[in-house]
Amino acid sequence: MPLPNSPDSKARGSKGPLPLGGGRSGGGQSPSPFALPRLIATLPLLLALAWPAFGAVGRPEDRLPDPGMEARAQEIGRELRCMVCQNQSIEDSDAELARDLRRVVRERVVAGDDSSAIMRFVHARYGDFVLLRPPFNPVTALLWAMPVIAVGSGLAVIVLRRRRAQAGIETVPLTEAERRRLAELEPGGGA
Repeated sequence: MPLPNSPDSKARGSKGPLPLGGGRSGGGQSPSPFALPRLIATLPLLLALAWPAFGAVGRPEDRLPDPGMEARAQEIGRELRCMVCQNQSIEDSDAELARDLRRVVRERVVAGDDSSAIMRFVHARYGDFVLLRPPFNPVTALLWAMPVIAVGSGLAVIVLRRRRAQAGIETVPLTEAERRRLAELEPGGGA
């Protein structure tokens, strides 16, 4: 078998290896109709691979010069909810309020406050909602009980539907014609 660019392959009329798009290169031919869908299909994979680079939210000048203090500030920030985005921590959000909260957390870290003091400070200003894991108290009891209530309700619905389905099925005796047909179908039966 000759190599793609060898003199033997050129003598036979081969134009060499195919380009990535699937069509032949040169000659003015249009690209493969599958090239664009293939490119679109690989786009989510490329974004998933690049996602860690997008994880660095915030401006570099807002970061603390000491890596240990910055790591502690980020750890605290991952426990605080962005009040604008509501399902993201302030470290994951790019909202202006989240940026302000990140700055407050870093100022407190530089001032020497411990993590629990910083959390209490932010909690005192914004309430339970700012905490991604709110404390268990009478106000948040329903919030904490909601997963148990949801699973229990789902199981109750499943059990009730099964009971209703089983209660609605009554056995009816076979007719004589059905018994004969069954005897014919059974192995070693009438045939």
